[in-house]
Amino acid sequence: MSQNGEIKFGVKKNIKPVAKIDLPGGGQVVVDDGYCYVGHVEPPHGTSIVDIRDPKHPRIVAQLSVPEGIHSHKVQVKGDLMLVNYERYKTEKKPQGGLKVFDISDRSSPREIAFFPTDGVHRFTFDGRYAYFSPELDGYLGNIAMILDLKDPYHPEEIGRWWMPGQWVGGGEVSSWNHKAHRCHHPIRKGNRLYVSYWHGGFVILDISDMSQPKLVSHLDWSPPYPSPTHTALPLPWKLMDREILVVSDEEAQKTSRTPHAFMWFVDITEETRPVPLSTYIVPHDPEATVGLQFGAHQPAEQVYDTLLFVTWFAGGLRAIDIANPYVPKEVGYYVPLPGKGQNTVKSNDVFRCENGLLYLVDRLEGLEILESQL
Repeated sequence: MSQNGEIKFGVKKNIKPVAKIDLPGGGQVVVDDGYCYVGHVEPPHGTSIVDIRDPKHPRIVAQLSVPEGIHSHKVQVKGDLMLVNYERYKTEKKPQGGLKVFDISDRSSPREIAFFPTDGVHRFTFDGRYAYFSPELDGYLGNIAMILDLKDPYHPEEIGRWWMPGQWVGGGEVSSWNHKAHRCHHPIRKGNRLYVSYWHGGFVILDISDMSQPKLVSHLDWSPPYPSPTHTALPLPWKLMDREILVVSDEEAQKTSRTPHAFMWFVDITEETRPVPLSTYIVPHDPEATVGLQFGAHQPAEQVYDTLLFVTWFAGGLRAIDIANPYVPKEVGYYVPLPGKGQNTVKSNDVFRCENGLLYLVDRLEGLEILESQL
Protein backbone atom coordinates (compact mmCIF):
# COMPACT_ATOMS: atom_id res chain seq x y z
CA MET A 1 0.00 0.00 0.00
CA SER A 2 1.10 3.56 -0.59
CA GLN A 3 0.78 6.23 2.10
CA ASN A 4 -2.45 7.51 0.55
CA GLY A 5 -4.00 4.04 0.72
CA GLU A 6 -3.78 3.13 -2.99
CA ILE A 7 -2.57 -0.32 -3.98
CA LYS A 8 0.95 -0.28 -5.41
CA PHE A 9 1.78 -2.71 -8.20
CA GLY A 10 5.31 -3.65 -9.25
CA VAL A 11 6.73 -3.78 -5.71
CA LYS A 12 8.79 -6.53 -4.10
CA LYS A 13 10.59 -7.59 -0.95
CA ASN A 14 12.93 -10.61 -0.78
CA ILE A 15 11.55 -11.97 -4.08
CA LYS A 16 13.03 -10.98 -7.43
CA PRO A 17 11.76 -11.46 -11.00
CA VAL A 18 13.63 -13.79 -13.33
CA ALA A 19 11.43 -13.84 -16.44
CA LYS A 20 7.91 -13.20 -17.67
CA ILE A 21 5.95 -14.67 -20.54
CA ASP A 22 2.64 -13.43 -21.92
CA LEU A 23 -0.02 -16.12 -21.57
CA PRO A 24 -3.81 -16.05 -21.29
CA GLY A 25 -5.03 -15.85 -17.70
CA GLY A 26 -4.29 -18.97 -15.70
CA GLY A 27 -6.04 -20.92 -12.97
CA GLN A 28 -3.21 -23.29 -12.04
CA VAL A 29 0.50 -23.75 -12.67
CA VAL A 30 2.60 -26.86 -12.07
CA VAL A 31 6.24 -27.63 -12.81
CA ASP A 32 7.70 -31.05 -13.61
CA ASP A 33 11.06 -32.07 -15.05
CA GLY A 34 11.98 -28.82 -16.80
CA TYR A 35 8.52 -27.93 -18.08
CA CYS A 36 5.79 -25.65 -16.76
CA TYR A 37 2.10 -26.39 -17.30
CA VAL A 38 -0.59 -23.71 -17.10
CA GLY A 39 -4.34 -24.33 -17.16
CA HIS A 40 -6.19 -21.33 -18.55
CA VAL A 41 -9.41 -19.74 -17.33
CA GLU A 42 -11.07 -18.42 -20.47
CA PRO A 43 -11.90 -20.65 -23.45
CA PRO A 44 -10.84 -21.39 -26.12
CA HIS A 45 -7.51 -21.47 -24.25
CA GLY A 46 -6.96 -24.83 -22.56
CA THR A 47 -3.46 -25.78 -21.40
CA SER A 48 -0.03 -24.34 -22.23
CA ILE A 49 3.22 -26.28 -21.91
CA VAL A 50 6.29 -24.09 -21.43
CA ASP A 51 9.92 -25.22 -21.64
CA ILE A 52 11.63 -23.68 -18.59
CA ARG A 53 14.91 -25.61 -18.65
CA ASP A 54 16.44 -22.17 -19.10
CA PRO A 55 14.25 -20.24 -16.65
CA LYS A 56 15.50 -16.89 -17.94
CA HIS A 57 14.16 -17.72 -21.40
CA PRO A 58 10.84 -19.64 -21.12
CA ARG A 59 9.49 -20.98 -24.39
CA ILE A 60 5.99 -22.20 -25.27
CA VAL A 61 6.14 -25.66 -26.86
CA ALA A 62 2.45 -26.65 -26.99
CA GLN A 63 -1.01 -25.19 -26.40
CA LEU A 64 -4.32 -27.02 -26.20
CA SER A 65 -7.73 -25.49 -26.84
CA VAL A 66 -11.15 -26.29 -25.42
CA PRO A 67 -14.68 -26.14 -26.87
CA GLU A 68 -17.20 -23.38 -26.21
CA GLY A 69 -18.76 -23.53 -22.76
CA ILE A 70 -15.81 -25.38 -21.18
CA HIS A 71 -12.79 -24.19 -19.29
CA SER A 72 -9.79 -26.30 -18.44
CA HIS A 73 -8.13 -24.18 -15.78
CA LYS A 74 -6.53 -26.94 -13.69
CA VAL A 75 -3.69 -29.27 -14.58
CA GLN A 76 -1.58 -31.94 -12.87
CA VAL A 77 1.48 -33.76 -14.19
CA LYS A 78 3.46 -36.81 -13.09
CA GLY A 79 6.10 -38.17 -15.44
CA ASP A 80 4.59 -38.61 -18.88
CA LEU A 81 0.98 -38.22 -17.76
CA MET A 82 -0.94 -34.94 -17.74
CA LEU A 83 -4.46 -34.58 -16.35
CA VAL A 84 -6.70 -31.58 -17.06
CA ASN A 85 -10.22 -30.71 -15.96
CA TYR A 86 -13.19 -29.96 -18.16
CA GLU A 87 -15.70 -27.77 -16.31
CA ARG A 88 -18.81 -26.05 -17.64
CA TYR A 89 -18.17 -22.33 -17.79
CA LYS A 90 -20.37 -19.31 -18.47
CA THR A 91 -22.96 -21.30 -20.40
CA GLU A 92 -26.56 -22.37 -20.07
CA LYS A 93 -25.81 -25.38 -22.22
CA LYS A 94 -24.53 -28.68 -20.85
CA PRO A 95 -21.31 -29.53 -22.69
CA GLN A 96 -19.57 -32.72 -21.62
CA GLY A 97 -17.36 -32.20 -18.60
CA GLY A 98 -14.88 -34.56 -17.01
CA LEU A 99 -11.21 -35.36 -16.48
CA LYS A 100 -8.89 -35.79 -19.48
CA VAL A 101 -5.69 -37.82 -19.51
CA PHE A 102 -2.82 -37.09 -21.91
CA ASP A 103 0.38 -38.87 -22.84
CA ILE A 104 3.03 -36.12 -22.86
CA SER A 105 6.10 -38.22 -23.58
CA ASP A 106 6.48 -35.70 -26.42
CA ARG A 107 5.90 -32.40 -24.63
CA SER A 108 5.38 -30.59 -27.90
CA SER A 109 2.56 -32.92 -28.92
CA PRO A 110 0.23 -34.01 -26.07
CA ARG A 111 -1.87 -37.04 -27.01
CA GLU A 112 -5.25 -37.66 -25.37
CA ILE A 113 -5.49 -41.25 -24.16
CA ALA A 114 -8.53 -41.25 -21.85
CA PHE A 115 -11.51 -39.23 -20.74
CA PHE A 116 -13.48 -39.81 -17.55
CA PRO A 117 -16.88 -38.16 -18.15
CA THR A 118 -18.78 -36.29 -15.44
CA ASP A 119 -20.99 -33.21 -15.38
CA GLY A 120 -17.81 -31.21 -14.76
CA VAL A 121 -14.62 -31.24 -12.68
CA HIS A 122 -13.12 -28.39 -10.67
CA ARG A 123 -9.77 -28.79 -8.89
CA PHE A 124 -7.86 -32.00 -8.16
CA THR A 125 -4.55 -33.52 -7.08
CA PHE A 126 -2.66 -36.44 -8.64
CA ASP A 127 0.10 -38.57 -7.12
CA GLY A 128 0.97 -40.59 -10.23
CA ARG A 129 -1.43 -43.42 -9.42
CA TYR A 130 -4.56 -41.87 -7.93
CA ALA A 131 -6.44 -38.69 -8.77
CA TYR A 132 -8.36 -37.06 -5.94
CA PHE A 133 -10.86 -34.75 -7.55
CA SER A 134 -14.13 -32.85 -7.34
CA PRO A 135 -16.65 -33.97 -9.98
CA GLU A 136 -20.22 -32.88 -10.44
CA LEU A 137 -22.47 -35.89 -11.00
CA ASP A 138 -26.08 -36.45 -11.91
CA GLY A 139 -28.13 -36.86 -8.75
CA TYR A 140 -25.80 -34.85 -6.51
CA LEU A 141 -26.06 -31.22 -5.43
CA GLY A 142 -22.68 -29.64 -6.16
CA ASN A 143 -19.25 -31.24 -6.45
CA ILE A 144 -18.40 -34.31 -4.35
CA ALA A 145 -15.06 -35.97 -3.56
CA MET A 146 -13.96 -38.90 -5.70
CA ILE A 147 -10.88 -41.11 -6.01
CA LEU A 148 -9.84 -42.32 -9.46
CA ASP A 149 -7.34 -45.15 -10.04
CA LEU A 150 -5.03 -44.57 -13.01
CA LYS A 151 -3.00 -47.76 -12.72
CA ASP A 152 -4.06 -48.22 -16.33
CA PRO A 153 -4.13 -44.58 -17.51
CA TYR A 154 -6.02 -45.62 -20.65
CA HIS A 155 -8.89 -46.82 -18.47
CA PRO A 156 -9.32 -44.67 -15.33
CA GLU A 157 -11.54 -46.35 -12.76
CA GLU A 158 -13.50 -44.87 -9.89
CA ILE A 159 -12.70 -46.63 -6.64
CA GLY A 160 -14.31 -44.41 -4.02
CA ARG A 161 -16.47 -41.36 -3.41
CA TRP A 162 -17.65 -39.25 -0.48
CA TRP A 163 -20.24 -36.55 -0.23
CA MET A 164 -21.57 -34.36 2.54
CA PRO A 165 -24.91 -35.71 3.77
CA GLY A 166 -27.57 -33.68 2.00
CA GLN A 167 -25.82 -33.66 -1.40
CA TRP A 168 -27.25 -36.92 -2.73
CA VAL A 169 -30.61 -35.50 -3.74
CA GLY A 170 -31.08 -38.39 -6.16
CA GLY A 171 -31.06 -40.68 -3.14
CA GLY A 172 -33.63 -38.63 -1.28
CA GLU A 173 -31.27 -36.55 0.84
CA VAL A 174 -32.25 -32.97 1.68
CA SER A 175 -29.66 -30.23 2.15
CA SER A 176 -29.75 -27.63 4.91
CA TRP A 177 -27.83 -25.06 2.86
CA ASN A 178 -28.53 -22.84 -0.11
CA HIS A 179 -28.16 -24.52 -3.51
CA LYS A 180 -24.48 -25.57 -4.06
CA ALA A 181 -22.97 -23.65 -1.15
CA HIS A 182 -21.52 -26.88 0.29
CA ARG A 183 -19.39 -28.54 -2.36
CA CYS A 184 -16.00 -30.18 -2.72
CA HIS A 185 -13.30 -27.81 -3.93
CA HIS A 186 -10.29 -30.11 -3.95
CA PRO A 187 -8.91 -32.97 -1.87
CA ILE A 188 -5.25 -33.22 -0.79
CA ARG A 189 -3.81 -36.51 0.43
CA LYS A 190 -1.34 -37.12 3.25
CA GLY A 191 -0.87 -40.72 4.26
CA ASN A 192 -4.25 -42.40 4.65
CA ARG A 193 -6.09 -39.11 5.04
CA LEU A 194 -7.76 -36.75 2.60
CA TYR A 195 -8.01 -33.10 3.59
CA VAL A 196 -10.92 -31.72 1.60
CA SER A 197 -11.93 -28.08 1.28
CA TYR A 198 -15.69 -27.83 1.00
CA TRP A 199 -16.42 -24.20 0.04
CA HIS A 200 -19.07 -22.77 2.37
CA GLY A 201 -19.10 -26.17 4.06
CA GLY A 202 -15.65 -25.56 5.60
CA PHE A 203 -13.31 -28.56 5.42
CA VAL A 204 -13.45 -32.25 6.22
CA ILE A 205 -10.83 -34.84 7.12
CA LEU A 206 -11.50 -38.24 5.57
CA ASP A 207 -10.00 -41.61 6.44
CA ILE A 208 -9.11 -43.39 3.18
CA SER A 209 -7.44 -46.48 4.68
CA ASP A 210 -10.07 -48.25 2.61
CA MET A 211 -10.29 -46.11 -0.53
CA SER A 212 -13.54 -47.73 -1.55
CA GLN A 213 -15.23 -46.39 1.58
CA PRO A 214 -13.89 -43.00 2.70
CA LYS A 215 -15.01 -42.24 6.24
CA LEU A 216 -15.49 -38.90 7.96
CA VAL A 217 -12.99 -38.17 10.73
CA SER A 218 -13.99 -34.57 11.44
CA HIS A 219 -15.62 -31.49 9.97
CA LEU A 220 -15.05 -27.80 10.78
CA ASP A 221 -16.98 -24.92 9.23
CA TRP A 222 -16.66 -21.20 10.02
CA SER A 223 -18.76 -19.90 7.14
CA PRO A 224 -20.95 -18.36 8.55
CA PRO A 225 -20.10 -16.18 10.35
CA TYR A 226 -17.06 -15.57 8.13
CA PRO A 227 -18.16 -14.68 4.59
CA SER A 228 -15.47 -16.26 2.42
CA PRO A 229 -15.59 -19.90 1.24
CA THR A 230 -12.91 -22.43 2.14
CA HIS A 231 -10.57 -22.92 -0.82
CA THR A 232 -7.68 -25.14 0.30
CA ALA A 233 -6.88 -27.40 3.26
CA LEU A 234 -3.15 -28.11 3.14
CA PRO A 235 -1.58 -30.47 5.73
CA LEU A 236 2.01 -29.59 6.56
CA PRO A 237 4.50 -32.44 6.06
CA TRP A 238 5.89 -32.19 9.61
CA LYS A 239 4.98 -30.86 13.03
CA LEU A 240 5.42 -27.25 14.09
CA MET A 241 6.05 -26.67 17.79
CA ASP A 242 5.10 -30.31 18.32
CA ARG A 243 1.66 -29.82 16.73
CA GLU A 244 0.18 -31.21 13.53
CA ILE A 245 -0.88 -28.18 11.48
CA LEU A 246 -3.39 -27.73 8.68
CA VAL A 247 -3.07 -24.53 6.64
CA VAL A 248 -6.49 -23.45 5.43
CA SER A 249 -7.02 -20.64 2.94
CA ASP A 250 -10.36 -19.05 2.30
CA GLU A 251 -10.99 -17.50 -1.11
CA GLU A 252 -11.72 -13.87 -1.81
CA ALA A 253 -14.99 -14.44 -3.67
CA GLN A 254 -18.17 -12.36 -4.01
CA LYS A 255 -17.07 -9.96 -1.29
CA THR A 256 -18.94 -6.82 -0.41
CA SER A 257 -17.26 -3.73 0.98
CA ARG A 258 -18.85 -4.36 4.38
CA THR A 259 -17.27 -7.75 4.98
CA PRO A 260 -13.62 -8.56 5.76
CA HIS A 261 -11.27 -9.76 3.07
CA ALA A 262 -10.49 -13.48 2.95
CA PHE A 263 -7.60 -14.67 5.08
CA MET A 264 -5.69 -17.80 6.08
CA TRP A 265 -6.16 -20.04 9.09
CA PHE A 266 -3.70 -22.22 10.97
CA VAL A 267 -5.52 -25.17 12.50
CA ASP A 268 -4.19 -27.65 15.06
CA ILE A 269 -5.16 -31.16 13.93
CA THR A 270 -3.02 -33.06 16.43
CA GLU A 271 -6.28 -34.42 17.77
CA GLU A 272 -7.80 -34.87 14.33
CA THR A 273 -11.31 -35.52 15.56
CA ARG A 274 -11.34 -32.02 17.08
CA PRO A 275 -9.59 -29.47 14.80
CA VAL A 276 -8.80 -26.26 16.66
CA PRO A 277 -7.99 -22.93 14.92
CA LEU A 278 -4.78 -21.43 16.39
CA SER A 279 -4.34 -18.22 14.41
CA THR A 280 -5.16 -16.34 11.25
CA TYR A 281 -3.18 -14.23 8.82
CA ILE A 282 -4.36 -11.34 6.65
CA VAL A 283 -2.37 -8.84 4.60
CA PRO A 284 -2.66 -5.39 6.22
CA HIS A 285 -4.69 -3.12 3.98
CA ASP A 286 -6.83 -0.01 3.75
CA PRO A 287 -10.42 -1.23 3.22
CA GLU A 288 -11.31 1.89 1.24
CA ALA A 289 -8.45 1.31 -1.20
CA THR A 290 -9.51 -2.27 -1.93
CA VAL A 291 -13.24 -1.76 -2.51
CA GLY A 292 -14.16 -3.45 -5.79
CA LEU A 293 -10.93 -5.49 -5.90
CA GLN A 294 -10.24 -9.09 -5.05
CA PHE A 295 -7.67 -8.35 -2.36
CA GLY A 296 -7.55 -11.44 -0.22
CA ALA A 297 -6.29 -14.98 0.25
CA HIS A 298 -6.50 -17.62 -2.44
CA GLN A 299 -3.98 -20.45 -2.79
CA PRO A 300 -0.80 -21.50 -0.95
CA ALA A 301 1.97 -23.30 -2.82
CA GLU A 302 1.31 -26.93 -2.00
CA GLN A 303 5.05 -27.63 -2.18
CA VAL A 304 6.38 -27.09 1.36
CA TYR A 305 10.10 -27.59 2.07
CA ASP A 306 10.61 -25.50 5.22
CA THR A 307 8.74 -22.97 7.36
CA LEU A 308 8.20 -20.53 4.50
CA LEU A 309 4.77 -20.50 2.90
CA PHE A 310 4.18 -18.73 -0.43
CA VAL A 311 0.56 -17.69 -0.95
CA THR A 312 -1.25 -15.96 -3.81
CA TRP A 313 -3.35 -13.03 -2.66
CA PHE A 314 -5.12 -11.87 -5.87
CA ALA A 315 -4.61 -8.07 -6.08
CA GLY A 316 -2.21 -8.41 -3.15
CA GLY A 317 0.16 -10.43 -5.35
CA LEU A 318 2.35 -13.15 -3.83
CA ARG A 319 3.05 -13.18 -0.09
CA ALA A 320 5.85 -15.03 1.74
CA ILE A 321 4.86 -16.01 5.26
CA ASP A 322 7.11 -17.42 7.98
CA ILE A 323 5.09 -20.09 9.80
CA ALA A 324 7.76 -21.38 12.20
CA ASN A 325 5.46 -20.21 14.98
CA PRO A 326 1.96 -21.20 13.84
CA TYR A 327 0.47 -19.12 16.64
CA VAL A 328 2.05 -15.95 15.19
CA PRO A 329 2.55 -16.22 11.37
CA LYS A 330 4.66 -13.36 10.03
CA GLU A 331 5.04 -11.93 6.53
CA VAL A 332 8.70 -11.79 5.45
CA GLY A 333 8.43 -11.02 1.73
CA TYR A 334 6.10 -10.16 -1.12
CA TYR A 335 5.95 -9.65 -4.87
CA VAL A 336 3.11 -7.64 -6.36
CA PRO A 337 3.36 -7.79 -10.17
CA LEU A 338 2.64 -5.02 -12.61
CA PRO A 339 -0.69 -5.60 -14.37
CA GLY A 340 -0.42 -7.83 -17.43
CA LYS A 341 -0.96 -6.78 -21.00
CA GLY A 342 -4.25 -4.90 -21.36
CA GLN A 343 -5.06 -5.10 -17.62
CA ASN A 344 -5.33 -2.45 -14.92
CA THR A 345 -4.99 -4.75 -11.91
CA VAL A 346 -3.46 -8.08 -10.99
CA LYS A 347 -5.04 -11.32 -9.80
CA SER A 348 -2.21 -13.56 -8.63
CA ASN A 349 -4.03 -16.87 -8.75
CA ASP A 350 -1.64 -19.79 -8.23
CA VAL A 351 2.01 -20.43 -7.42
CA PHE A 352 4.29 -23.45 -7.68
CA ARG A 353 7.45 -23.59 -5.57
CA CYS A 354 10.55 -25.53 -6.64
CA GLU A 355 13.28 -26.74 -4.28
CA ASN A 356 15.85 -24.64 -6.16
CA GLY A 357 14.21 -21.43 -4.92
CA LEU A 358 12.31 -20.63 -8.11
CA LEU A 359 8.63 -19.70 -7.97
CA TYR A 360 6.17 -19.88 -10.85
CA LEU A 361 3.36 -17.34 -10.48
CA VAL A 362 0.34 -17.27 -12.75
CA ASP A 363 -2.14 -14.41 -12.99
CA ARG A 364 -5.84 -15.06 -13.48
CA LEU A 365 -6.00 -12.21 -16.00
CA GLU A 366 -2.73 -12.44 -17.96
CA GLY A 367 0.83 -13.66 -17.71
CA LEU A 368 3.22 -16.19 -16.13
CA GLU A 369 6.16 -14.95 -14.08
CA ILE A 370 9.23 -16.84 -12.93
CA LEU A 371 10.55 -15.50 -9.63
CA GLU A 372 13.39 -16.28 -7.26
CA SER A 373 13.07 -16.29 -3.50
CA GLN A 374 15.86 -14.46 -1.67
CA LEU A 375 14.74 -15.70 1.72
